[in-house]
Amino acid sequence: MRLDNESLLDFSDEHVSDEEEMPWVAMGSHSLWSFSTLIVGDTLFPEFSSVVMLDDIQVAYYDSNVNNLIYRQFKSEHEDEEQKDASFIFGRPLYDHFSGGTHLFFSAKGVHTLQRLAGCELLDDDTPGPLRLFNAFNGVKDSVLQFNVKQKTLQTEGFWQIEWSQGRKEVEEWMYTNFYSPICIKFLKNWLHMKKNDVMRKVKPRVRLLQKTLPDSGGAKVTCLATGFYPRHINLTLLRDGQPVSDHQITEGELLPNGDETYQMRKSLEVSREELRVKHHYSCTAEHLSLDNKLDVKLDLDPGVGTVSIVIPVVVLGVALLCVVGAVVFMRRRRHSSTL
Repeated sequence: MRLDNESLLDFSDEHVSDEEEMPWVAMGSHSLWSFSTLIVGDTLFPEFSSVVMLDDIQVAYYDSNVNNLIYRQFKSEHEDEEQKDASFIFGRPLYDHFSGGTHLFFSAKGVHTLQRLAGCELLDDDTPGPLRLFNAFNGVKDSVLQFNVKQKTLQTEGFWQIEWSQGRKEVEEWMYTNFYSPICIKFLKNWLHMKKNDVMRKVKPRVRLLQKTLPDSGGAKVTCLATGFYPRHINLTLLRDGQPVSDHQITEGELLPNGDETYQMRKSLEVSREELRVKHHYSCTAEHLSLDNKLDVKLDLDPGVGTVSIVIPVVVLGVALLCVVGAVVFMRRRRHSSTL
């Protein structure tokens, strides 16, 4: 029996701004997250699985079939000791905790999922950021927890806010202060040190501004494309006459992975035939950790022009081809004349 897409976790939040892309960490900071899933029902998947991510790199994996935390992509000098500690957070105890609470969620027959996204953050000044935890039942987020490291307080929404008494909340605040948060930050720092060449590398984005004619409407589509960059955080802005285009007019905008462990993002705007006559000036700006300054790319919208980035190379290619053909004809004529 397969899982439908609707059963998968969607942690999107309308209250999170565009700059706070999942996993909700600021540019220049680093994070450690576990993605855990408990499945109740008849499926081909393990009943419980957990993937541990350092930024966007998988560092560990656990499932109820293997029943052991497995490190990915690296060998730690103190792996046995670290694995014992990490397993307590990301392995079997987490599985037991999930399984022990299933009666609170699962009553109907069929396949059901309980998922959790939990992690901590290390800010760019090397101080711990907030620890966050999100629960979802059958793909719908139902509870949120956030631990403030400085104030040592918990903020809860949904299930925990209803179920926890004041005494229970005080116990949990003590656990997060003295146990969960310190251990998460410890492993974040350790794994960050071991994988620093990967997660701290910086690759500059290649930014292009494209214009494509829309035959059906007679308008055009202007697209700002940034690709090949790392890390994943980027601020990409499409501007019209020097002013940012409103978000509700922008299409696409999702961060997507490339096959070479870099990322891409594009933001597009459809321009009507009437608006083309106004001849607005469009530009695109990109801000990224690999760039010393903001990168600006400009485009003057011209009615009747096809895709700008494609037309220019075709013209250049045509000229180059004519030059090659001319050179071949000249060499043949010269060779023929020399044999006479």
